[in-house]
Amino acid sequence: MRKRKKTSIAEEPHVSLYKEQRVGVFVDVQNLYYSAKFIHKAKVNYKNLLKEAIKGRSLIRAIAYVIKADVKDEVNFFDALKNFGYEVKAKDLQIFYGGAKKGDWDIGIAMDLIELASRLDAIVLVSGDGDFVPLVNHVKHALGCYVEVMAFGKSSSQKLVEVADNFIDMANEPSTYLIQSGKS
Repeated sequence: MRKRKKTSIAEEPHVSLYKEQRVGVFVDVQNLYYSAKFIHKAKVNYKNLLKEAIKGRSLIRAIAYVIKADVKDEVNFFDALKNFGYEVKAKDLQIFYGGAKKGDWDIGIAMDLIELASRLDAIVLVSGDGDFVPLVNHVKHALGCYVEVMAFGKSSSQKLVEVADNFIDMANEPSTYLIQSGKS
């Protein structure tokens, strides 16, 4: 099977965006945070991210999934996400015996996406996590949704890129999606 090159949604001639298209945006905040911090030495511009994900369509829900780690300015960050238009879902960081820490929303994101899919024409999954490959396949084939994935290409699962109807590599537009450290 020949692999097709993933481009921005505006460049794909077969993709039809219309303002009545119902879109849901699901943001894996931890995945983006680490990609932006360690690969790009920056922070994510969540306000611009939401605007670009919607692309003028009819937003049904935008959910940002966060982990509460009791760090400085965490509450301000969560409030900022709400002010940008996200519904914020938070869970506590798990700390296991021996000091191991875990915090992810994979199952929560999957459940919300499946539950909301019947009310959506397009789904924007903002994560490069390859664990979402079966989810993307399911909502595309069983539920009939168009699935866009937005993430930083270097830290994205190649399989996730391949199964998405469209992949937007946020690293291609750093001035849109990133805030360099030291800037607000």
